[in-house]
This record gives sequence, structure tokens and C-alpha cells, in this order.
Amino acid sequence: KYSVTGLCNRQSCPLANSKYATVVEEAGTAYLCMKTVERAHTPSKMWHRVPLEKNYAKALKQVDGMLTHWSKFLVHKSKQRLTKITQFLMRTRKLLKEKRPKIVTMPAKQIKREARRESKAHVAAQLENSIEKELLERLKAGTYDNHHSHNLGKYEGLIAPAKAESKKKAQKRQHVEIEYEDGTVAKRLAK
Repeated sequence: KYSVTGLCNRQSCPLANSKYATVVEEAGTAYLCMKTVERAHTPSKMWHRVPLEKNYAKALKQVDGMLTHWSKFLVHKSKQRLTKITQFLMRTRKLLKEKRPKIVTMPAKQIKREARRESKAHVAAQLENSIEKELLERLKAGTYDNHHSHNLGKYEGLIAPAKAESKKKAQKRQHVEIEYEDGTVAKRLAK
């Protein structure tokens, strides 16, 4: 967190140096963190944090003023880090101003579960429709004329035309008696 370069060498290691400085960013604010020998005995207060100005030029002057008698390496690397952090903060502010569509992921398990439910519901609906069609055909054919006539209220519109057709056909058919030469009589339906 406190390494000024991110490299692990004697010059840029915050643990190996008793006098050290770096720039860190927290919650959109850049801080100059300085470690001195006088603070080494209290690890919780070892780093002196100074909030830097939002203005880049003023922040650079602030770093120069605070690190006047420090090594040129630490001053230079701290300024580089400040530049990097301010550019990062500018980019984040710019991105926050832009409105972008929010990408929402759907869990794979949920998608599969919904697909299974839909397919089962589709199969159940097909089964229900086929049963209803079969029952209507049987009602039209007159299979259930004597039974369950009190429950057929909602199908009356579908049954009545079928019964009317069957009555018309029955009226058209007439029994004809045919007498043969040998004396036998046969009854047939005439169309």
C-alpha cells in the first residue's frame, strides 16, 4: 500500500527505510504519507497523512514544500505517483458522469429452472387440451348422454350443434322393408 514504486528494492521499500514518503488515494482524495524515525516507536501513528489539494499544480507545490530536505528519489517518485493518482481520479469522475447501461447477469441455474418449468407447463397444457378435445368428441358422439348431464353447462354451445346434426341425419334415414321372393323380410336403412 505504501510502496512508492511498487518494486521491492532497498531504495523504494517502506519497511527498509526509516524515512519514507509516498502518495496514496482513499475515497477520491490524495494523501501525502510521510514516515519518520521519531514516529517509529508507535506503529499505529507511524505514518503522518496530509490531504493534498484537488488542484494538481497546488498539490505538486504542496509535495515540494513538505519534502524539501528529503531524497530527490522519493520526491520525484512521489510526484510521479501523484500524477498517476490525479489522472485516475479525473478518469473516474468522467466515467461517473457518463450514463451507461447497467449489465445484469442472470444466473445459469435460474435460467435452466425457468426453461424446465416452461417445458413442463407446455406439456401439461398440451395434455389438458388433448383430454378436452377427446371429451368434446365423446360428448358430440353422444357417449355421455345419460350420465353427468348436470355438469355439461359450459359445453352446451359445442354439444347442441352436434346433436342437431345427428337428429337431421336420423330424420333423413328411414327404415325400408324389403320382401324377398323366398318370403324373408329384411329391414334396412335408406339414406
